[in-house]
Amino acid sequence: MTNKYKFLLSAIVFFVFLIAGCSKKEETENKSASNDDLQLQSEKQQDIEPVMFQFPLTGMETTEQSDNRAISVMINNHPSARPQSGLQKADIVYEVLAEGGITRLLAVFQSEMPEKVGPIRSARDYYIQLAKGFNSFYIFHGWSPSAKKLIEQGIVDSLNGLTYDGTLFKRASFRVAPHNSYITYKNIVKGAGEKQVSLTGAPKANIFLKDKEDIIGEDLNKMTISYSDKNFEVQYEYDQTIGKYIRFSGGVQTLDLESKDPIVLDNIFIVEMKHGFLKDGYRRWVDLQSGGSGYALQKGKLLTIEWKNVDGRIVPYKDGKPLPYVPGKTWVNIVPNLNLLSY
Repeated sequence: MTNKYKFLLSAIVFFVFLIAGCSKKEETENKSASNDDLQLQSEKQQDIEPVMFQFPLTGMETTEQSDNRAISVMINNHPSARPQSGLQKADIVYEVLAEGGITRLLAVFQSEMPEKVGPIRSARDYYIQLAKGFNSFYIFHGWSPSAKKLIEQGIVDSLNGLTYDGTLFKRASFRVAPHNSYITYKNIVKGAGEKQVSLTGAPKANIFLKDKEDIIGEDLNKMTISYSDKNFEVQYEYDQTIGKYIRFSGGVQTLDLESKDPIVLDNIFIVEMKHGFLKDGYRRWVDLQSGGSGYALQKGKLLTIEWKNVDGRIVPYKDGKPLPYVPGKTWVNIVPNLNLLSY
């Protein structure tokens, strides 16, 4: 081989290795750039806010879609049953007259579940209808004749303390019957399992106020509802520092028995419904169907409203449209006459 051909061959080999080296370098650089892009993309994804959902009865944000079935519990509101357990966890509480001038409470739980709730009291037919409006699992201890008939017809899925007294329902030693029946959430779940009742299936969502929407109403920081005597006089006071309402019953602030947490509320609805007495002249009926007048307290404002029964739910209306709820907790006072209010 001549020197000329040797030189040509060496040149060809050199250029082959040069091209290969450049290609490898470019591949390395591209791979490095690709890794940088992936890292930057990952960092950007971490900066993106997670998709938020709302709990259907409070409108509060949650990172997961809530499919919890609502659980409605009959709560004793006799002075001997106060302070109660678990009310601070309820999304909505209904306060309605039972016998005499005594009110009872129907606490509806969905976004949070109480560790323990009570004292539990006996069912009445209008509380059952309220519970049915949420397709809730209804917890009670005892019943009136008309309530017994509805329960036995299967109008709601339910758990009765008469059947499970001393097992799922426990008697507290520091109170006397009928003011001492309690149940834990763990035992509610156990009872649902025994009765083959599903605890999934969230209720239909309320309509909620959007961030920039204003509440137009009269400034009002305090409201009193006088159901009967002083023991059943309810006061709401708006605390501007926290932007919520504090509740008092019989002149005493409503707190949780165990934690001492106060009941703080974002919506107060006071609705007027026709009341009457059954044939026994003792137990009541309450007209949940016909609609009527009422008031709403939201963000320190008083609003005149109407209410309608929509698919079993008591829905507040303003100017012919459903009134949006302020996201948070709600208390509904059902009264026979709006003259029981003072402010």
